[in-house]
Amino acid sequence: MKALLALARLIDALTERVGRLVIWLVLVATLISAGNALARYALGESSNAWLEIQWYLFGAMFLLAAGYTLKHNGHVRIDIFYNRFGPRGQAWIDLAGGLLFLLPMAVLLAWLAWPMFHEAWLTQEHSPDAGGLVRWPVKLLLPLGFGLLALQGVAEVIKRIGVLSGHIVLPHEKPEEEV
Repeated sequence: MKALLALARLIDALTERVGRLVIWLVLVATLISAGNALARYALGESSNAWLEIQWYLFGAMFLLAAGYTLKHNGHVRIDIFYNRFGPRGQAWIDLAGGLLFLLPMAVLLAWLAWPMFHEAWLTQEHSPDAGGLVRWPVKLLLPLGFGLLALQGVAEVIKRIGVLSGHIVLPHEKPEEEV
């Protein structure tokens, strides 16, 4: 179990680094959006490439931060039953959800997205719009984002097994006087 928990900590560290880097994409996208709007309205100039890079960055923010959001328990869930259980009951629900839904979905979507990226890479697919960007980088975000989400899902499953086996207590599950 110690080796699995060490693996979960490594995955958590990777997820945290990726998430902290992705946060900067918000600033970059905001500056590009503001610059593009200024150029369009003040100078009467615009570029499809600038519009597309905004879309690419928006996609990158959501896809690459999915694992970070999972790590920080930020994904939407239906808490009607979940909140009625204690830490062990919640760990069972998280474990079942991770194994039955999250991991199969994330792995399947990463696997299905790979050929789409690969084809765009081989053909050097470009946007059909004049001045548009090459498409393979944004298509790479799909398998990469879902792969990172699956990896964090593995870490979450390991941590829930650790909770159920008594090896760890998750920070959000500690009694209030310990928090």
